Amino acid sequence: MGHVEVSNVGYRLPDGRPLLTDVSFRVGDGANVALVGANGCGKTTLLKIIAADLEPLSGSIVSSGGLGVMRQFIGTGHGVASVAELLLSVSSTRVRSAAADLDRAELAAMERDDEQTQLSYAAALAEWADAGGYDAEILWDICCSEALGLGFDKVKHRDVMTLSGGEQKRLVLQVLLRSPDQVLVLDEPDNYLDVPTKRWLETQLNETAKTVLYVSHDRELLANTAHQIVTLEGGPEGNTAWVHGSGFAGYHQARLDRHQRYAELGRRWEEQRDKLQALVRALQAAKSPKTQAALSRLNRHEATKPPEPPREQKIRMRLQGGRTGVRALTATGLALTNLTDPFDLEVFYGERVAVLGANGTGKSHLMRLLAGWPETDTVAHTGDWKLGARVVPGYFSQSHDRPDLADRTLLDILWTDCSLRSEQAAGVLNRYELVAARDQRFGTLSGGQQARLQILLLELSGVTMLLLDEPTDNLDVASADALENALAEFDGTVITVTHDRWFTRGFDRYLVFGNDGAVSETPEPVW
Repeated sequence: MGHVEVSNVGYRLPDGRPLLTDVSFRVGDGANVALVGANGCGKTTLLKIIAADLEPLSGSIVSSGGLGVMRQFIGTGHGVASVAELLLSVSSTRVRSAAADLDRAELAAMERDDEQTQLSYAAALAEWADAGGYDAEILWDICCSEALGLGFDKVKHRDVMTLSGGEQKRLVLQVLLRSPDQVLVLDEPDNYLDVPTKRWLETQLNETAKTVLYVSHDRELLANTAHQIVTLEGGPEGNTAWVHGSGFAGYHQARLDRHQRYAELGRRWEEQRDKLQALVRALQAAKSPKTQAALSRLNRHEATKPPEPPREQKIRMRLQGGRTGVRALTATGLALTNLTDPFDLEVFYGERVAVLGANGTGKSHLMRLLAGWPETDTVAHTGDWKLGARVVPGYFSQSHDRPDLADRTLLDILWTDCSLRSEQAAGVLNRYELVAARDQRFGTLSGGQQARLQILLLELSGVTMLLLDEPTDNLDVASADALENALAEFDGTVITVTHDRWFTRGFDRYLVFGNDGAVSETPEPVW
């Protein structure tokens, strides 16, 4: 078994703002500990510090038993091209380095056949063996066979984007759960997973002997797996951590009680300050020699002000929409090539349609096809489909893959794309709890902040049909609540791919993509 101990960790953002302040907690042997908090509070940053991807400003990290890491954007294809690269990305530093050296040596051996090249190739092979590369390949072969139905040698060069986000995540999770590392650090491992795979993950977390620290916003998964909850929250001076020592069932009440204790301490402090100020005024009026002593007491009291209760998020999304033709979407004999059988579909103005089904069945392909209107050939398909009169589609990308936004600040995006001046932009960013990040580049935001900005851009674009591909995956609970409220007020049609069991309660119709290619409608969610 292994453990992780975080001691007095502090971190500042590149612009100098404090993000983490004096964060301390311990994840003990064999525990499942969930790390929660608002989007942008520093959860991913803290996991990067634990994984040694970032250096803290202060404090230290101590761990034992080896560390296996799943980073936040696994499942999106960011930074990897093939299945082999995906698996290498969750391997140890030594295995990754040995693999890079071996690739270079193999290329050199193909170009030259001299003695030095052959010796370099032999040395690279020896280092690959010593680093555990062959053991890793055996593990990868087992996991690829289980997750993809083919061995590692047959899929290692496969384009990783031919796998769904959920398939990528499950493959990586299987590798990490079978790895020799005794501590796993998982950043939103449930994102992109379909519900059967989420249930599989819950079983694995409950049965593993490993120590697991993970970030998740899925309340059902938290309730079913977390032994303890670590919360990051605070204020403008940086977020700190507090620990709820039992499961998720009692967490919300424990958080409420904690906030109430802070508020009560604040009230008592203010009452004592008011008494001391009144005493000073009375002594000053009487020209008493005790005035200076009373002033000293007041100064000492004001120097020991208790911490303020963490500020609650107040996210206000205003998705407006507009009236469209009665038939918002009509499809006749539509089939997604190599994914679905032909199906017919009519969606009417104002309906809320949840698209359900296992990973890899074509749900995201359908969303991209509809989002490409009127260019209807953006996704390979047969059959006919069209959007209705005055239907303007707006697409939320599951992977947040927005190269058009990546290197731009939020203020630049809102000015260039939406013609909002600085003061106007600040107002709308404030409604989305993004105003503090207005000078950050999109690519540096947390996953939840990127999701919120995408929704804000949909709000400002005047769309009348929302095409949302797993919009709640990266959203914290407050943001997901705000999105649900905004969708209830949206004057238009909503089609959403989701694996969020809670989120589906707000939908009228359920379109299920089956593993056999069939697409059918059901009166209730089918997982």
